[in-house]
Amino acid sequence: MKELRGKLIADRIKGECLDFVGKYNGILPALAVLRVGEKEDDIAYERSIKKRFVDYGLEVKDYELPANCTNEEFQEVFDFINDDPEIQGILVMRPLPAQIDEEAMLKKMNPLKDLDGITDANVAGVMRGDKHAFAPCTAQAVVEILKDYNIEMAGKRVCVIGRSMVVGKPLSMLLLKENATVTVCHSKTENIKAVASEADIVVAAIGKAKKISGGYVREDATVIDVGINVDEQGNLCGDCDWDQIVLKASAATPVPGGVGTVTTAVLARHLVEATKLQKNL
Repeated sequence: MKELRGKLIADRIKGECLDFVGKYNGILPALAVLRVGEKEDDIAYERSIKKRFVDYGLEVKDYELPANCTNEEFQEVFDFINDDPEIQGILVMRPLPAQIDEEAMLKKMNPLKDLDGITDANVAGVMRGDKHAFAPCTAQAVVEILKDYNIEMAGKRVCVIGRSMVVGKPLSMLLLKENATVTVCHSKTENIKAVASEADIVVAAIGKAKKISGGYVREDATVIDVGINVDEQGNLCGDCDWDQIVLKASAATPVPGGVGTVTTAVLARHLVEATKLQKNL
């Protein structure tokens, strides 16, 4: 079985970003990361972004608020970031605490700075197939992997397990744009195993450690594991049971080292694209 590792794709995108920074000397694309509270997952993701972006020649500006901040305090910081011409991209760590009016933030966010495709304008753009719309980075990363490894999507049956706005729904639109035949499964789908096992490509995006066993996968299918979980031993794992998947799939993404690696790289490329759009380059 072939491992679809993300490093080569991330390195290619890194080269694109460095080429941009070198070509437009004096323009330093800047990402604002807005975090509320001290959740370990958010801090770890923020740390990985900062480390990667330094290598890509890009800037990250941190904006941190306590978990008990008021909605007014949050909106004031957000408005500053949203209006600052020196910031080309915004990443808000979600979900936000209950006291924060997330809808108010989404309505105000500049779609050109919305690198993770959460505004209505970008959601609609992805639905229309607008090449300038930003899709959620994880969903885009799945398509990048399939393209880079020359895995045919046109005319193929793809089963996406999970219907979130972060992965499942936008990914289905991106796959349709590639002329795939897409089935989206979820918690109410009857006999998911039977549906998934007929697919040429299975995308696992349900957020449950090792939930997807070999019974979900037909012989020689491609498996894309979007999940990032921790198993009983405290080890990082995906939504797929790797030991079972490798016995049936012809190709699959490992966890770690697969989709997550490409997701951060896509975020970097979105920042460069946002900078081009905002500065008419």
